Amino acid sequence: MSDLRPFHLAIPVHNLDACRSFYRDVLGCREGRSSDHWVDFDFYGHQLVIHYKEKSAEDLHTNAVDGKAVPVPHFGVVLTLEDFEALSARLQAEAIEFIIEPYVRFKGEPGEQATMFFLDPAGNALEFKAFKDLSQLFAID
Repeated sequence: MSDLRPFHLAIPVHNLDACRSFYRDVLGCREGRSSDHWVDFDFYGHQLVIHYKEKSAEDLHTNAVDGKAVPVPHFGVVLTLEDFEALSARLQAEAIEFIIEPYVRFKGEPGEQATMFFLDPAGNALEFKAFKDLSQLFAID
């Protein structure tokens, strides 16, 4: 996995200032280029761009995974267990409301992982996860 290439993801946000602060100050992403309508971030080595778009009335869609309502779409990063725990603690200190609180999914099964879901200020769903054994990232039942 050392040859992973950075991805580029552009997402809509209805409040550029609130989301800029969230990604920079809460998640700790380094800010890059920006304009009045968009901001680049170093999202754990990947390029994330938030673009202003008027607020949508669209409801959050979910699918059941491991008995939980997982929001779709969502994005995030696979962290080390140590970084996952540190981020979880930082989010709790910031009083971030979780859609799915940090827990271990598929315990004792292939692909066992720590995971958590939450929304950014524009309602974009994020998932951060960590594997005790990263080789299980694409584990098959």
